[in-house]
Amino acid sequence: MAEAVKELKHIDLDGSKNGEIVISHIDEPYGEGSHSVVSIGITLRKGSKPAWKAHIPYENLDEVIEALQAAAKAQK
Repeated sequence: MAEAVKELKHIDLDGSKNGEIVISHIDEPYGEGSHSVVSIGITLRKGSKPAWKAHIPYENLDEVIEALQAAAKAQK
């Protein structure tokens, strides 16, 4: 099966004129049998390929969310 990407959300990138954060679900990102991931892509121009990407396995997602929430709380 080929990699299947489903875009879930587009978020305007704060501090940029036309950038965005794209959250996606990717099935088998590393080939047949590989685990699905959440992809976080950042682009400085909407509609272009992300300049930066992070693939987070669903098995790590809860812990990553906790860390992001702690980082946000520390900035308040």
